[in-house]
Amino acid sequence: MTPLIEVKDLRVAFGNKEVVHGVDLTIAAGEKLALVGESGSGKTVTALSLVRLVQGASVTGSARMAPEQPGGAPIDLLQASERELLGIRGRDIAMIFQEPMTALNPLYTVGDQVAEVLQLKQGLTPRQAWQAAIEALAATGIPEPARRANNFPHQLSGGQRQRAMIAMALACRPRLLLADEPTTALDVTLRQQILELLADLQRQTGMAVLLITHDLNLVKRFADRVAVMESGHLVEEGAVAEVFRAPQHPYTRKLMESRPERDVPQPRSGEPTPMQAKDLRVVYPVPLSGFRGWFKKGEFVAVKGAEFEVPPGGTLGIVGESGSGKSTMALAALGLVPHRGELKVVGQEWGKGTAANRPIRKQVQVVFQDPFSSLSPRMTVEEIVGEGLLVHAPELSLSQRREQVIATLQDVGLAESQFPGLLQRYPHEFSGGQRQRLAIARALIVQPQLLVLDEPTSALDVTIQQQVLKLLQRLQRERGLSYLLITHDVDVIRAMAHEVLVMKEGEILESGTVDDVLAQPRNPYTRALVAAAT
Repeated sequence: MTPLIEVKDLRVAFGNKEVVHGVDLTIAAGEKLALVGESGSGKTVTALSLVRLVQGASVTGSARMAPEQPGGAPIDLLQASERELLGIRGRDIAMIFQEPMTALNPLYTVGDQVAEVLQLKQGLTPRQAWQAAIEALAATGIPEPARRANNFPHQLSGGQRQRAMIAMALACRPRLLLADEPTTALDVTLRQQILELLADLQRQTGMAVLLITHDLNLVKRFADRVAVMESGHLVEEGAVAEVFRAPQHPYTRKLMESRPERDVPQPRSGEPTPMQAKDLRVVYPVPLSGFRGWFKKGEFVAVKGAEFEVPPGGTLGIVGESGSGKSTMALAALGLVPHRGELKVVGQEWGKGTAANRPIRKQVQVVFQDPFSSLSPRMTVEEIVGEGLLVHAPELSLSQRREQVIATLQDVGLAESQFPGLLQRYPHEFSGGQRQRLAIARALIVQPQLLVLDEPTSALDVTIQQQVLKLLQRLQRERGLSYLLITHDVDVIRAMAHEVLVMKEGEILESGTVDDVLAQPRNPYTRALVAAAT
């Protein structure tokens, strides 16, 4: 195949620290290449270096891009002037970023943002660019593209925002698309849709795609070739089928073997359930159109008559897409949104007053999806983990509180011997997996009976995800904890859950044991979820 870009001896350094070490990489025209590795492996820095978007970095080596017209001279992207790069970015090389909500400008409609690219790169008039933007949105499968073009990013769903970013990236029909974790924030069925969309657009336009990911299932479904990076080194490269059949490097084998493993205790029979719901409904007020909205509000029912029990010492998994109501169910379980129907925690109903709820809050704690945003950057580890004791055990002295903090941190695998000055450190001094351990320690220190786990591993790499799941399994076995696990990852459900609820649009479509629901799904939606995860 004709090389589109040939990268030789690429080295990237920040100050005296080199983070990419002599990478050689070839991307052929029309090829789908996956660059795989954990966070910190250097894969995103490598891709951004091709278009010189790594700020404050020293980049050496060469990245020669083939000319657009036969007989032209190739251009070295690492030696090109800024003026030359301005012409290449967006036109010849485009990029899809990981999180569309932060990559899209919240002050402009998605149509304006796509049209801006067309005006700058192709010289279209505003009217021509707007019509082309609508056509680009239509090509990505967004329903009612003419109407959606007038929407702001926050008015679109996660999948629609990602499609809008793809429309912006492909508006000028680039020769190379850099896709940086384009499906990480999406549900399994949406991931499949986005992958199919990219593959279809790639076939239509003949562009090459460099997919940056740590999700091996995506690689297997999408890519032609795979390159594996570890700590800034390219350790293995080859056809997807060959690498997956017989990985040569130990790091590649480690990634392949990092699927969640099931090692959970059986629920405790004869003990009262830590949480029980009957006809649980969560309703939000919404404005009505026209003059009716002057006099009353409408209703949006986010959870419709849910019934469930969390097994004592076991895990109830709730799986579904974004907008299915699973996170609203978690908020109701935590007493953070008003609800109708019956919801009991350790036999008690959530009350209306703060004082009445305090004993219940001690029994049910939460671990959020993103540990970096859920931990205060201005508080030390000792303050973060010990905060719950100030509320639920105010009688403890400073030294007693510190002893409990140290013991809980050791229980989740964080010790002073491993991290000198651990108690006085701040969250930014830890990796993603270590921060999630801090979040688990914060929840455990008040000795709850039930943990609500809201996507606890979706922001983590596969190997770190496996470590956190093993920690949760050990804590459940040793402490007899019950979990309410909210996730869209069927593999995590398979590894952790005893009972499963499948939700869509606020309703429970299917429920039962994990073996019954996942091995023999009855509902078509459940079958689609399971099929998308295999």
